[in-house]
Amino acid sequence: MSARTIRQLPPELIDQIAAGEVIERPASVLKELLENAIDAGASRIDVEAGGGGIRLLRVRDDGQGIPHAEISLAMAPHATSKIASLDELERVGTLGFRGEALPSIASVSRLTIRSATGDDGGWEVAGPFHAGLEPAPCAHARGTTVEMRDLFHNVPARRKFLRTEQTEFRHIDRMLRRTALSRFETGFRLSHDGRVVRDYPPAQTAARRAARIADVVGAGFVDHAVEIDESRAGLRLWGWLGQPSIARAQADWQYMFVNGRPVRDKVVTHAIKQGYGDVLHHARQPAYVLFLEMDPAGVDVNAHPAKHEVRFRDQGKIHGFLSHVVSQALSGAAPSKPHHAEFAPPAAAQAREGGGYAPGGGQSGLRFATGESRGLYDWAARPVASEPAAAWNGEAAAALVEPPRADAGESAEIPPLGYARAQLHGIYILAENAEGLVCVDMHAAHERIVYETLKRQRDAGVVPSQPLLVPLDVSVSEREADLAEASEQALSDGGFELTRAGPTTVTVRRVPTALADLDIAALLVDLLGRMEQEAGASRELRRLSDERLGTLACHASVRANRQLTLAEMNALLRDMERTERSGQCNHGRPTWVQISLRELDRLFQRGR
Repeated sequence: MSARTIRQLPPELIDQIAAGEVIERPASVLKELLENAIDAGASRIDVEAGGGGIRLLRVRDDGQGIPHAEISLAMAPHATSKIASLDELERVGTLGFRGEALPSIASVSRLTIRSATGDDGGWEVAGPFHAGLEPAPCAHARGTTVEMRDLFHNVPARRKFLRTEQTEFRHIDRMLRRTALSRFETGFRLSHDGRVVRDYPPAQTAARRAARIADVVGAGFVDHAVEIDESRAGLRLWGWLGQPSIARAQADWQYMFVNGRPVRDKVVTHAIKQGYGDVLHHARQPAYVLFLEMDPAGVDVNAHPAKHEVRFRDQGKIHGFLSHVVSQALSGAAPSKPHHAEFAPPAAAQAREGGGYAPGGGQSGLRFATGESRGLYDWAARPVASEPAAAWNGEAAAALVEPPRADAGESAEIPPLGYARAQLHGIYILAENAEGLVCVDMHAAHERIVYETLKRQRDAGVVPSQPLLVPLDVSVSEREADLAEASEQALSDGGFELTRAGPTTVTVRRVPTALADLDIAALLVDLLGRMEQEAGASRELRRLSDERLGTLACHASVRANRQLTLAEMNALLRDMERTERSGQCNHGRPTWVQISLRELDRLFQRGR
């Protein structure tokens, strides 16, 4: 190849290179035009597409419009009204700010802009930009219309990578729905080849917001979502968290917006997933529509050409805030409520024995809580103040609950999970509450109760640990040995005692009791590897501890085909009501379901 001289690229080629970074398909064009319309303060945005958006894409808004003196300049590269200094770039609050979108689109299509700042007519200009470009008068109401035709008509190599019209329109539809989710106050309308596909009026009420979410995400999400709104230390997180029962195999029901901008960020994703940690199976993906509001100076939105990704200046603060808020919201999201004294019947009430389904006949008092498998976790068996009942037996349960008699009237308060009526196949508890029928998976429910009890006992004091009979030398990389040495205090707080014995050797002398029967060498190597990735020993140690406690809770829980008395079943229901996250076991499965009287009536066609 012959030597070539360095030269300045022509403006047309510069624009096409810039377009290659941000204009991938018609949906990419729509993203840029929607951002401009929103930044202009539009309350209504109409989108018309033809031929999948390849032949035609027209976006019209009722925003503030572009003045006559500036409309030609809008087509020039790096011309924008949104920032004017580095300080404004570091605190940018608009969706767009680079001034690249319109010239980039004009370089690979036939672009026309019509705009007016009032109702007395507007101005029109067609790209691409060149010196002396003059706008022409046109009839136009207040706002702006940007019309793109024949995308990539002058770049055949790019055009051949486009998909079919149907596929490209699906991307356009997805882009508009995601944008509509970020701006409830704005109305959106989408049509394709003359047919209206989407029409979202401004969603100023809760009902309209729910309708928009149902259309964008799915009706199943709206019916099983928890609304949250938490503010702390200059951060606000609001939106909707899907309950674990509607977790997905893919991350297709995850919508995250930072200061109104849809983003994909590993810190955010990890924090939210961690918030779901105790109630979601590791192979499932949570569903959510969340909005994070913060000081624009705390987030760098100029980290990706298409502005899909952001960079937080204090990632630890953001991660901790998101994880904590999500975890707390889910712990209170279960329909079970704290136990109140007024729910208890008179002390003289005697529980009926043998009232449950028991093919094998009556059953004496049965003990089936943490005490049943105390040998598995003696270190966790210390009493802790205000714990749920540590063990249930016939004598203790007899004084707990007696379902109110039918003649007691409506004065008796009914607990959220009601009163047990029967046991089904030794697996499910059938209870009656004010709404109708409650069906409880007794093993899953008891597993959650035991798990939360063990966690509170662990958190009440120093993590119990035990010495190894023979100190164990573990071979690690030099970087992992450095990390172990630097994290010695955090590891000690987590129950490990270790010292560095060489450049690539760590000696382990003490380990947490809950992890003592595992392969310590493999555990330490995995722990140090995760600590290096996550940059935190405490968080990783807690994750390992929680996994182990979950296993212990599963083994310690009441098994299927154990016949319970009504008193014991009611004791389980009451402990569920005062246990956090009792709506799911620690594998993410639901512990109970509610079937309302209306649903039962519909099943039996009553009232028809």
